[in-house]
Amino acid sequence: MNRFLRFILELFQSQEGDGILLYWAKEILGALLILALFWVLSNLVVMILNKWGRRLTAFTSTDLDDRVLQGVIPYVSRLFAVMGAYLAIRSLPLNDRLILIASGIIYIILIVIVCNLIYHVLDELMKWYVARQQDTTGAVMSRQMMPVAEKIVSLFLMGAALIVVLKHFNYDIFSLVTALGIGSLAIGMAAKDTLAHMISGFTIMLDRPFRIGDRIQLVGGQIGDVTDIGLRSTKLRTPDNQLLIIPNSDLCNTMLTNQAFPNSRAKGRINIGVAYGSDVDLVKQLLAATAGEVADVLADPPPEAYFVSFGDSALNMALFFWVEEYGNLFAVTDKINSIILKRFAEHSIEIPFPTRTVNLQKGTD
Repeated sequence: MNRFLRFILELFQSQEGDGILLYWAKEILGALLILALFWVLSNLVVMILNKWGRRLTAFTSTDLDDRVLQGVIPYVSRLFAVMGAYLAIRSLPLNDRLILIASGIIYIILIVIVCNLIYHVLDELMKWYVARQQDTTGAVMSRQMMPVAEKIVSLFLMGAALIVVLKHFNYDIFSLVTALGIGSLAIGMAAKDTLAHMISGFTIMLDRPFRIGDRIQLVGGQIGDVTDIGLRSTKLRTPDNQLLIIPNSDLCNTMLTNQAFPNSRAKGRINIGVAYGSDVDLVKQLLAATAGEVADVLADPPPEAYFVSFGDSALNMALFFWVEEYGNLFAVTDKINSIILKRFAEHSIEIPFPTRTVNLQKGTD
């Protein structure tokens, strides 16, 4: 070892060593000049994008292009730096194997930068789309859709980057794709129910038959406010403050009523019977006027009362009214019922009980 070090030292001290040092100094200087050139180009491009790019994006009404440009500029600078490093290494008189290894590493770094650039652009597009949907329809989707969409995009980009890198190094990607396909098929068959719920969850998030905060009624009669739309299930909070968890596939394959769509107004109905012989016109006037006395009942459309049918022991009447919020329907109905009892008592209108008349005949021998 000492002899080797002594030989290297003598070599550099000789005239031949001076020539080698001068040669390597020139090559290293050339590589540094290449790096400096690309560094200058990088700063020049960033300056142009910051100055002229912002002027161009100022002509548009949306801020999407501004956000995309702001995120793209750092990646453009990194691309120029990596390209400069690649050309600088290629300019050095290194061993072919060393150049191949260095080029491979730089190629991988370049792929990572490009994938991050694409991910940033797609992420800004998704955020802009979700924000636009919230502004136009009031849909609350960011918490449900964004994390899932970001994971899907990242997994897709990682898979594409892996395939591109393997292809660059002349690896057989056909066997890898085949193995991934067979594995995905096996997982899909083993977890078909879970996948069905997940696909239904995506369908609900995209189709938006209901939103978080909406009150829906199922075919079975269950009513609840939507508190969460997950990938596997949707959670409803019932009026009794209980949590109802429903698989998404069941929601996609059944009919339901969204009481909050197209708006939060709700129509109430009160059925009541009055005794035979009552003044029907007076009863209808009292019912409509009674509903109008309650402050939460809308004046437009006005309350309406109808004579519905002849019952066994009463004349069946129906009162219809509207409230601004479906959540107030129960309390408003209670107020109207209480006032109806007072008004009927004031006008001597009887609410009859169901009665039966039984005729007994004495038998003859």
